[in-house]
Amino acid sequence: MAYFWKMPLTQDELQEEQSEEQASYSMYHFNPDSQVSLGLDQIVGEGSSEIPFYGPAYSHDLEENDFFLDAAEEHLYGVNPPQIPHRDLYFGSPTSHWQQVRVPPTIGFRPSLLSGCSNLSVENSYPTYPIGTLYDYCPHGGNNLSPTADEFGSDVEKENKNLNFYIGFEHIDYQYPVFSDDNASGQGMKAKRRNDSKAFLVSSGETYLPNLPRELTTGPIWTSISSLAGWSIQLVEVNQGSNESIASFCNGVKKIRDAYPAFDLTTNTGKIWSITTTLSDEILCKSKFKVSILTNCSSPPLHLTPCGKCFGFLYSYVTLYMLLSLQLEDDQSQFNVNQLLQYTYIWKLCLITIYIFLIENAVTELSAAISHLIQVFSSSFQTDFQPAKILRSPSCADDDLDPHFSFTVYAAHNIPAAWLKSYKLFSFSCSLTYGGKKICQVKNCKNIPVKKSFFFLANWNEKINFPVLIKSLPNETILTIKLFGVNSVSKNTEILAWTCSPLYQKQKFIHGTVLLSMALYSEPPTTMIAPGICDTSLPALVTLQVDFPDTNLEFIKPDPEEKRDDLEEPAKECLKHIARLSQKHSLLLLLEQERRFLWFYRSYCNNENCSLSLVLGSAPSWDRKSISEMYTVLREWSFSNPLEALGLLTFSFPDQDIRRTAVQQMENLSNDELLEYLPQLVQVIKFEWSLESPLVKLLLCRSLQSIQVTHRLYWLLKDAQNEAHFKSWYQKLLAAVQFCAGKTLNDEFSKERKLIKILGDVAEKVKAASDPKKQEVLKMEINKLKQFFQEVNVCRLPLNPAVVVRGIDADACSYFTSNAFPLKISFINTETLSRNINVIFKVGDDLRQDMLVLQIIRVMDRIWIQEGLDMQMIIYKCLSTGKGQGLVQMVSDATTLAKIHRESGLIGPLKENTIKKWFSHHHPLESSYQEAIKNFFHSCAGWCVVTFILGVCDRHNDNIMLTNAGHMFHIDFGKILGHAQKFGSIKRDRAPFIFTSEMEYFITEGGKNPQRFQEFVELCCRAYNIVRKHSQLLLNLLEMMLHAGLPELNSVHDLKYVYDNLRPQDSDLQATSHFTRKIKESLECFPVKLNNLIHTLAQMLATGFAKPTDSQSVPRESNMLDAERSIAQATILGFSKKPDSLYLVQVVQTCQVVTFVEKSFEQFSKLHSHLQKQFPSHTLPEFPHWWHLPFTDLEHKRMKDLNLYVKQLLNGSSNLSNNEHVLSFFLDGSKTDWLEESALVSLGPKSTEQKPGVQLVISYESTHLTILLKHMRNIHLPDGSAPTAHAEFYLLPDPEEVSRRKTKAVPKSTDPTYNEIVVYDAVTELQGRVLQLIVKSKGTFVGAINIQLNSVPLNEEKWYPLGNSII
Repeated sequence: MAYFWKMPLTQDELQEEQSEEQASYSMYHFNPDSQVSLGLDQIVGEGSSEIPFYGPAYSHDLEENDFFLDAAEEHLYGVNPPQIPHRDLYFGSPTSHWQQVRVPPTIGFRPSLLSGCSNLSVENSYPTYPIGTLYDYCPHGGNNLSPTADEFGSDVEKENKNLNFYIGFEHIDYQYPVFSDDNASGQGMKAKRRNDSKAFLVSSGETYLPNLPRELTTGPIWTSISSLAGWSIQLVEVNQGSNESIASFCNGVKKIRDAYPAFDLTTNTGKIWSITTTLSDEILCKSKFKVSILTNCSSPPLHLTPCGKCFGFLYSYVTLYMLLSLQLEDDQSQFNVNQLLQYTYIWKLCLITIYIFLIENAVTELSAAISHLIQVFSSSFQTDFQPAKILRSPSCADDDLDPHFSFTVYAAHNIPAAWLKSYKLFSFSCSLTYGGKKICQVKNCKNIPVKKSFFFLANWNEKINFPVLIKSLPNETILTIKLFGVNSVSKNTEILAWTCSPLYQKQKFIHGTVLLSMALYSEPPTTMIAPGICDTSLPALVTLQVDFPDTNLEFIKPDPEEKRDDLEEPAKECLKHIARLSQKHSLLLLLEQERRFLWFYRSYCNNENCSLSLVLGSAPSWDRKSISEMYTVLREWSFSNPLEALGLLTFSFPDQDIRRTAVQQMENLSNDELLEYLPQLVQVIKFEWSLESPLVKLLLCRSLQSIQVTHRLYWLLKDAQNEAHFKSWYQKLLAAVQFCAGKTLNDEFSKERKLIKILGDVAEKVKAASDPKKQEVLKMEINKLKQFFQEVNVCRLPLNPAVVVRGIDADACSYFTSNAFPLKISFINTETLSRNINVIFKVGDDLRQDMLVLQIIRVMDRIWIQEGLDMQMIIYKCLSTGKGQGLVQMVSDATTLAKIHRESGLIGPLKENTIKKWFSHHHPLESSYQEAIKNFFHSCAGWCVVTFILGVCDRHNDNIMLTNAGHMFHIDFGKILGHAQKFGSIKRDRAPFIFTSEMEYFITEGGKNPQRFQEFVELCCRAYNIVRKHSQLLLNLLEMMLHAGLPELNSVHDLKYVYDNLRPQDSDLQATSHFTRKIKESLECFPVKLNNLIHTLAQMLATGFAKPTDSQSVPRESNMLDAERSIAQATILGFSKKPDSLYLVQVVQTCQVVTFVEKSFEQFSKLHSHLQKQFPSHTLPEFPHWWHLPFTDLEHKRMKDLNLYVKQLLNGSSNLSNNEHVLSFFLDGSKTDWLEESALVSLGPKSTEQKPGVQLVISYESTHLTILLKHMRNIHLPDGSAPTAHAEFYLLPDPEEVSRRKTKAVPKSTDPTYNEIVVYDAVTELQGRVLQLIVKSKGTFVGAINIQLNSVPLNEEKWYPLGNSII
């Protein structure tokens, strides 16, 4: 790197250079006022300003000390001193001017560093002369140091970390003063200096230096001051920076990267494989598959013959044909976090020109002071230099050290001048915290006013004594110091800034003078106090100086205690209580007494399926004894699943050994499994003790094994940088990920970043434009995207790195009319045969919460699939790409429920058949229609479960979508965990989840298949119970996100909400009963429909009742008839054998289209009633009422009479035959084929119907008899109508008549669902006991059964026949 000086630019040259460099102006531009200089330019005692020091950057601020310069120049030069221009410093590479010259406030140091200087004065000092700096002077080109062939070798350019820099006086042997000028004396000095190969050089940026360090002797030098020989400060440049922790992190990252060389094709394939999902034997039916995977970059195909759980479906794209592998040149790269982060504000070596009174004692002491300041500064903050020789103060012997923790808070430097207008007095307080809990606190110390030196500072110089022993402090203890100001008006004490520092770094206790940057926030986040929150790499506006005792104390980790063999086996009740407490799953949900109980019986918790996080978190304290006991539990624990260890990574566990154990368990996860939990792992990095932690190493190693992991990790870290407290922490980790990724993948990241930036600009302009101009602005701004693809050809989508796009379909791009005006962007796929990739880009919405909800739902779906249950879930992708912006995947062939409602008329949300009609329109074939019902059936059940568990609110018909294939899914998760929107004090979301009567109507096909509702309830309850078994995983994932800054997940109450919905403490029977009640509550909740109606009306008003497009519309009932919809003939062909007879009607339209529709007798009757009301003056055909017909062979007689009625109706008046009710009755929902012939009855009676029955689950444990009444089927009143049935239970013999139990009644249903539990206690035995069940409907007997309990199968679902009498 080249360090050289140049002459100051003229005004014209300055403007020209600024214009040339405008394009390369760094994005890391910081206000110079916020920077803090090294402090070597103005070193002075804080109470004295007698000895000024100036660097070249401050040459224009010398007015205060002109008398020094004037006197000196007059003495040396006479009346007309030579004009030596002030020389600016700049780097060898093009650099913006704001980087070259800045006038920041300084950091001073305590007067003890300058003890010998305070006695100096003009009167008792040597004559004052200016001290020039020796340069190689060129009269034509200004002063510069340029490389020459004989002085600079190539080795310097390759490796410069051993370059030495000297400040000071050496080998002084000159008679007269020497100055850096072009006079004879200066030239002579130059020649001698070249011969001696010695020169002074302290600067910054890149440098060309001789292999041997060059020294500079500054003048004036007098031979009489020979005792100054040997004074020097030697600085060395350090590529990794002077901060020890960052340098160690860089070295660790390089070692991880070297473990995965580019030539290792097992990990460095360069391919992006889609995520695999393990499927269960039930789904695969134990079938074998032969899979051949061919790529254009590997000659032999990959053959797989998997079966059962070994098989994973490859979703989406199998592989990517463009290689993204690491290259051989990547192996040679070095990791320098400063370069990757582009720290333009990193502290560099700077030229120091010293004006000084040459007094022997002053120079000696000042030398030590400067050296000490450089050492303190470079060790406290990240610089690219450090002293070559670090002076160590004598360490205190352990015996001499105060056993209690104490230190001195010296001063807060650089108090902002703006504060002085509101605050006159300043104080501070100190506290010790561990894992977010305070160990000890010192109250506010004395209030003092600020002092004015070269900056304002509050100088307390106060010793703080904590009443705690140093050796009793845990390894992860953190010191927090808050700065307060006394408000001049209110006299209240207000917090102004705070800082914190770990007491141990790599097991060594903090010592010596430390400079701490202070965060200017109102209050530190108590539960998040961790090393990552206190960034020591950069100085802040306000810097706190703290002096700790010099000591060599190290933390000695306690050993695990020996296992005790004299422990007694706890009683059964204690073990049951442990099992019950283990169901809490989260440490935050345990009461204090429950924690004490678990800790007392910690040796037996592993046998009761209790999680390790509950046991270790229940320890009474974090003293050495408790930690030793915790290590014992940790050593002996057996993990049932690697994911059990996730709970040990939360903020409740700062201990590094515990966290290391958790990461060891995470190493057992595959890359695909780890990918699923990356958001949580990125969040808990906040609570790691250093960036060299095992968790960080695990993530970096996996990123080198999987491009999917690298890509997801990159964008998660990119988004995490928006967190104010941990921004620098995540920046460094992101730099490490980019280093590991290699150049090729980083080029892809660069293209993706540019794409997101363009999309953000387009979205902001569209959002800011007026409504009439929005579309015009969008079309104009889309050209930027076209230009982008012209430059890059192809680009991957941040949503999925396996998707590559090559352009924009401008005509398909649009925007949505919601509040944020998100964009719909249509990308052209590189696969020519594939459709466009449509995404939504949002600006102004925080998508991190949507990401979390979709991730949890994806985890639940994975659990279901592994259990053999495919819920047909559609879970779209969502990615937050920055603060308030992100991408959302668009699901093809999907429409909102609100649009379906609007197509059905003004009161569409209140109709029962809206969804059924819409699907009938899209599926004229019966086979595809039944497939749509199946998809809706499963997906609706799945979303009922997930939205209930997560408490998803703000549910209306614009947030529910349906695909043409029948899948239902939810969108927009801005309100979760029960945080419902309100109208005043009334909650807008009244139902547990969205399951309306129109959904039931579609599932049961209008009531024709009532058993399907029972099957739906069974499916929901099964899915619910499967998820409940994994409550610990779900609660851990949510707890790990408590400090992510999400608006709806930020407290224990939010976690408790999910716990209450999961009900892990319940049995499966109890949970089944509970969820069935929630289904019924949702089904009967009319406010849901009312909410949908209000929302639909609001949307209609906003859009002006816009008509739907032809491709997605369903004919409304109010539409006028056209010729193609007129009916020529309708004939009833037969009826189906179902509980309620349905007649098959063949409909022939005038356009010769033949369709089929099924109708019940009651529907024909309703049609006739409508026509009577609409045409009271018309003579209608006679309708065959049921009481006019004989009861023998009823359906066949009805079919004959109905055919006559239909024929007369259609052949009569055109007003009747073309009426909208008639046309809708016969045409809407019609199909072009029908059920199999075996399902039709056209001649004579066939097989009998199912007999009445009741489904029960009977269980018996200890003395508790539990009966779950699930369903009944085919029950009728004596007149054949549907009963409003309830069940009564009696446990016989019952001499005292106290065993009667009664369920709720289900209104008017022949196949009612109950899922209610009946419990009998104190049942000592089942022998001789009889369970009597009687079904009644409003006092009318329906059926009954007596069950001998000693002969029934326990804990199994079984159908029991219902008889027509009690006995």
